[in-house]
Amino acid sequence: MSYDASGPVEISSIASQSDADAFYVLNEEWISRLFTLEGEDRAVLGDPFGRIVASGGDVLVAREPGRGAAVGCVALLAYPDDVFELAKMAVAPAAQGRGVGRLLVAAAVDRAKALAGTRLFLGTNTKLAPAIHLYENAGFVGITRDRLPVSDYYARADVLMELM
Repeated sequence: MSYDASGPVEISSIASQSDADAFYVLNEEWISRLFTLEGEDRAVLGDPFGRIVASGGDVLVAREPGRGAAVGCVALLAYPDDVFELAKMAVAPAAQGRGVGRLLVAAAVDRAKALAGTRLFLGTNTKLAPAIHLYENAGFVGITRDRLPVSDYYARADVLMELM
């Protein structure tokens, strides 16, 4: 899967250990800076092929044009009943403010549809106001915790949203 919005980056599905390493590093940076990297974070980030792709999800990686270094990423975690979670979205600090996050969200929505997803949700935190604004602009709206398809969701997620 490749997504080219004629924008500042090229987005494609995770394809190599280098992509997996970038997924870990990009997410570890912001999670560790703002929160605590939890055991589940380490498990998912440390094995995206086994924990995400093998389960029917995907990881999208944004690169500088010409297959340059990864500057952003987002995961789609698969749940039963064709439900997906938009998760682990990160944009390198040097690439922020260039629309990379917006392109990643759009690519993730398109990819969830291509995977026959019927529902797309996410969890975020009030500390991430720019991300919340980005999700709202993409059509996500607030939901309550009882709407989640999982009971032991991240403690740091105090904002829950679903694409409408």
